[in-house]
Amino acid sequence: MGEIYRAKRYPSRFAGATTKGPDICLGWESDEAELLDEGVTLVGKQLAVGVIFGGRSGEHEVSLRSAAAILSALKPEKYRAVPIGITRAGIWVVGDAASEMLASASSALDRSAGGAGSAAIAPAHPAQALNSLAGVLGELDVAFPVLHGTYGEDGAIQGLFEMLNLPYVGCGVLASAVGMDKIVMKQLFQQAGLPIVAFRWFSRYDWMTQGEALMDDISRELGFPMFVKPANLGSSVGITRVEEPASFSAAVELAARYDRRIIVEKGYDVREIEVSVIGNDQPEASLPGEIISGATFYDYADKYSPDSQSRLVIPAPLSQEQTERIRALATRAFQAIDGAGLARADFFLLRPTNEIVVNEINTMPGFTRISMYPKLWEAGGRSLATILDQLIDLALARHAEKAKLARGFAPETACGGGVFN
Repeated sequence: MGEIYRAKRYPSRFAGATTKGPDICLGWESDEAELLDEGVTLVGKQLAVGVIFGGRSGEHEVSLRSAAAILSALKPEKYRAVPIGITRAGIWVVGDAASEMLASASSALDRSAGGAGSAAIAPAHPAQALNSLAGVLGELDVAFPVLHGTYGEDGAIQGLFEMLNLPYVGCGVLASAVGMDKIVMKQLFQQAGLPIVAFRWFSRYDWMTQGEALMDDISRELGFPMFVKPANLGSSVGITRVEEPASFSAAVELAARYDRRIIVEKGYDVREIEVSVIGNDQPEASLPGEIISGATFYDYADKYSPDSQSRLVIPAPLSQEQTERIRALATRAFQAIDGAGLARADFFLLRPTNEIVVNEINTMPGFTRISMYPKLWEAGGRSLATILDQLIDLALARHAEKAKLARGFAPETACGGGVFN
C-alpha cells in the first residue's frame, strides 16, 4: 500500500480517500495512488490545475506566452486546466476574461476585465479580496504559478499558497525570494563556494546621497564594461551594458525605476550557457545549451522579439569535462537556495581563461516556444507534457512531505510515527 499525506480539505475531491489520523493524514489504496521517486500520480483522478499568469511585473507578456504553452501541453485525460489571469492592475480574472488575456499579449483587459462567462476578483477591501481568492483557489488541487518577476516569482504568491495549504509547482517562499534577488542570491552562492562574477550593489537612497562617490568607486573596482541591473527582476528588463562613465548615471536611473536596490556586475568576454534543473531533494540537470546573442547582450528584445537574431545551440559545444562541471554547478546552485520543482541555472564561460562562473538562477523560467528550459529537456527526449507531469508530481510530493511536519508539540499524534516512516 502506498500512502500520501495531504491537507484534510481534500477528501471531498477524491472518492475513496480514507482518514488516517486525527489531523492531516489521508491515504489512498495502491490502485488509486502510486508513489514515484519524488512525486505522486493519482491514477484515475483528474486533477484541477490552476495555471496562473500575467501579473504586475515587467514580465507580464512573457508570462502570458508561457502559460499558453503550458495550457496547451497539459494532458486533458489527467488534468482539468483552470486558467487564472492577473492583470497589470492586480485584478484576478477567470473564465472568458482569463482566456481573452491569453489570446492577446496586449493587456486590454487591464482597462476592462469582464464579459459573459467571466469573473473579475477585485473587492475594495483586502479581507474581501482574500476571501474571494480563497473561493477560486480552493477549488484547485494544485496551483501552477506561471508568473515571472515581482509579485509572482519572488515568494509573494508562494506565501499565499502556503497560507491556503495549497500544493503548488515550483520553489517555495524562501527559494523564490532568493532566486529573484540577485544580491542575496550571489551572497548565498559565495557562501556555498560557487564561482560567481564580481559585483557591487547599492540602494536608491545611497545613489541619491552619494552617487558620484559610488560611481567613482565602482568604476575603479569593476572597470568597463559593466552591467547595471535592478536587484529584483528578470528577462533582462531594466538592464544596461555600460561602456563608459558618462553612461553610468542613466543606467542607474533606469534600474531604479524597477527596484530600490541596484546591482552592478563586471562585464566579461563570455559564452552564455544555460542548464535546466528539475527535482526536489535530488535535483537533475539537463545537458547545457548555449545562447548566441544577436545583440550586444541577451536583452529583452533579443529574447522575445520575432526579429531576434539570437540562436540557441543545444547541446552546447563543450568538452565532456566542462559539461559535467556545469551540470554539477547547476544542481549545487539549486540546492544553495533550497530550490524545489524547477529552475534554470545560467552560467558564463569566460573566453580568455575557460573559467566557468554562475551568473544566476531563475526559479520560474519561461515556457514559451523559444524558451531554453523546455527546449533543453526536449533535446534529451522529454516532451513538455512529460515535464509538466513531473513538475506536478513534485509539487504534490513536496506538499505531502511538508504535511508530515509537526505544527505544535504533539509527538504522540505524528502520522505513521514520524517523518522518516
